[in-house]
Amino acid sequence: MAVLPVRPLPFFADKNRAFWRLQSLGWGGAMLLRAMSSLANAQPVSFLVIVLVATFTGFSISLILSVIFRTLIGRKPLVTWGATALVLAVAVSLYAFIDSWVISLYRPSSDPGFASLFLGVFYLDLTLLGAWSALYYAINFFLQVEEQNDRLLSLENQATSAQLAMLRYQLNPHFLFNTLNSISTLVLLKQTEPANAMLSRLSSFLRYTLVNPPTGRVTVAQEIDTLKLYLDIERMRFEERLRTRFDIDDEAREAVLPSLLLQPLVENAIKYAVSPQESGAEISVSAQRKADRLRITVADTGPGVPFGVDPDAVIGVAHQGTTVDTRHSTGVGLANIRERLAQAYGEEQRFEIRSRPHEGFAVIIELPFETAEGVNPPKAAHGSSGPVMSQPETMS
Repeated sequence: MAVLPVRPLPFFADKNRAFWRLQSLGWGGAMLLRAMSSLANAQPVSFLVIVLVATFTGFSISLILSVIFRTLIGRKPLVTWGATALVLAVAVSLYAFIDSWVISLYRPSSDPGFASLFLGVFYLDLTLLGAWSALYYAINFFLQVEEQNDRLLSLENQATSAQLAMLRYQLNPHFLFNTLNSISTLVLLKQTEPANAMLSRLSSFLRYTLVNPPTGRVTVAQEIDTLKLYLDIERMRFEERLRTRFDIDDEAREAVLPSLLLQPLVENAIKYAVSPQESGAEISVSAQRKADRLRITVADTGPGVPFGVDPDAVIGVAHQGTTVDTRHSTGVGLANIRERLAQAYGEEQRFEIRSRPHEGFAVIIELPFETAEGVNPPKAAHGSSGPVMSQPETMS
């Protein structure tokens, strides 16, 4: 028979319930210990009434202390500990007085006087209430630290999500402007059919980029479909100058990665390899599984980086203490991707640039290989042509 998985709630999820559980368990254990000690010392069974009264008294006084300590726990340390010591002394004295009075009623002819009896039970009551107070503060301080850690973690997650969203939305607006200009030109030339096809593909691509959560993940297959839609739009501008090749292993197609991670790489390849060359260039995208890693390579047959320029320096950020020449920089594209990878995978990712003059430009990305299980299936974004798009989706 299948058993439904049950996720246990944390003990302190309900602080009020946890308090009463600990209160009952603690004083119940103290009563049991004192009862066993009394019987072991040959006390009559009727003496258990004294133990019961003492336990009830301690239980009641601890409830009063909990109210007082709850008001003191958020004060300055000097106020908190000074007032706690004073209140605890009064509480222990009251506890010892009641215990002594009850015992004197039970043994009216006992030899020890009331003062001696009071001093005798004072140390026992001090131990009980002192331990109770120490546990009360220790548990509540622990819960405060846990709550602060949870709030800090929540703020860090919110900051990370906001940064990932900002990075995802830093798509180069030149693509949109160039596409709209191309559509406008086709309309002016009365080439309505290609203009309509280009507008439909642009609509599908923008629907995917805007509806898809900026921190979401998609499969490699979905990311490649998005790239093909983007390249179909650009191919209407560059025609035969833009050539593409895809080499995606079947095993790698179901791996997941941040959505729209590869589009800026292809955009850079078009800008720096296809556009400046009369013959255009070929852009190749490959993905393979290497043990527990996913390796993705985006390369082009463009001019590559100039002589004397470190390939890593084209990221467009300060490199080894110097600022990269913006004429050789690819803008925010590569820096955007590297930052997104660092935010999403930390030290578990690799971002490498390989390029030589006149030998093209390549970016290699390695990520932990993770399957598509748990990734929400994306919503479809339909266009008149091109592939169908998907969207991932204080204790009391």
